[in-house]
Amino acid sequence: MLSRFLTFVASLLVGAFLGAIALPERLFWQGACTGLLVSALFWFCMDLIRGLSVLHWLQFEGAKDAPTQWGLWGRVTDRIRRLLRERDRENQASAQRLQQFLSAIQASPNGVLLLDAQDRIEWCNEMAAQHLGIEIARDLAQLIGNLVRDPDFSAYLHRAQYETEVVIAGRDHRPNHPVRISLQMFPYGEGRRLLLTRDITAIEQSEAMRRDFVANVSHEIRTPLTVLAGFVETLQNLPLSEPEREKYLGLMSQQAQRMQTLVQDLLTLSRLEGSPLPTHQEWIPALAMWHSCEAEGRALSSLLKPPEGPAQDVVFEASGLDACEVAGSRTELLSAMSNLVSNAIRYTPAGGRVHVSCQLQESGQIVFAVEDSGPGIAPEHISRITERFYRVDRSRSRETGGTGLGLAIVKHVVQRHGGHLTIQSVVGQGSRFAFELPADRVHLLQP
Repeated sequence: MLSRFLTFVASLLVGAFLGAIALPERLFWQGACTGLLVSALFWFCMDLIRGLSVLHWLQFEGAKDAPTQWGLWGRVTDRIRRLLRERDRENQASAQRLQQFLSAIQASPNGVLLLDAQDRIEWCNEMAAQHLGIEIARDLAQLIGNLVRDPDFSAYLHRAQYETEVVIAGRDHRPNHPVRISLQMFPYGEGRRLLLTRDITAIEQSEAMRRDFVANVSHEIRTPLTVLAGFVETLQNLPLSEPEREKYLGLMSQQAQRMQTLVQDLLTLSRLEGSPLPTHQEWIPALAMWHSCEAEGRALSSLLKPPEGPAQDVVFEASGLDACEVAGSRTELLSAMSNLVSNAIRYTPAGGRVHVSCQLQESGQIVFAVEDSGPGIAPEHISRITERFYRVDRSRSRETGGTGLGLAIVKHVVQRHGGHLTIQSVVGQGSRFAFELPADRVHLLQP
């Protein structure tokens, strides 16, 4: 401010001096006053022009083309230029943070929609569009009620009570491929609302499986318990001969064994689901594991041999196992092999044939296969027979002593070892169950 004042005073003095010398001596004071007024007017005009140039720069040109000024207007221009640059940096940082925030919402597994006070879509992410069948470019500013016409959602929207969620069928819902979407509103701002969507198909399926599992376990245990309780009451209250007692005790032992087998299978499944995957640190001789499986299979076949009628033709055939080891859990692998062999022997009638093979492939994989000449499985059951407690014929399963968990155990074991289970069957001709262990779990022994 001092320099501005001194500049103004200097311009007045110069104007007065020039005015005084420009006129005759008798008009000295008139010339000085005239020069003083002219210099003041000139100074104010120049200052006004400089101020107008700064104003024009602020209104139309922005910070890049700031006029070159000196004095007070120069300092004002520099200060404004710095403020504008700081504002641009802040705006750029805010835009970058907003973009990062929107990118994070886009990456969310849940859908997010922003609705205005009239229920029109202001913004939504890709997941919400996928859940509700919305095309973002086309449907922005559209009423959400016109796009999602599910009656439950319409009632939820008009009721305006958003403490709980509403569940509707998703865009890709089919009878054989259910898709369930959960939606919940959250009011914010001035009448605006946030709509969150979530795919709960897997959660509902897991809950249904849990209910079915509990119901199946209860049913499977209740049946032998009922039989045991009936036999115990009979033994307690009726005078029985020794042969009758022996018969009842044998049936009780059979039912107790059935419950014991069921509990063991349940514990096996629980252990498989809760334990870490088998490592590549434990190497098992493949031939030794094969011999154990063969011994169990032949023992079961002998045990189930009918007193009259032809015996089963059970064939065990292996190749290349003496030259390799397998990485994994011996207990799990032997359980999977034994379950497949046991199923084939139990379901194959007297005089039928069971062929068990285990071969080392040229690609380094090991393929274990069980073929039988049993009743076979209809195509509609094949995709589900590895589910817990799923049975093609419940009465037949109980007659053979099955728990409905054997194939579920096989599937888990094979998957935990990186393998693949294949099932082929023809009704009336028999079935083939096979799994392969990948080459990275097979180690060839040096000759």
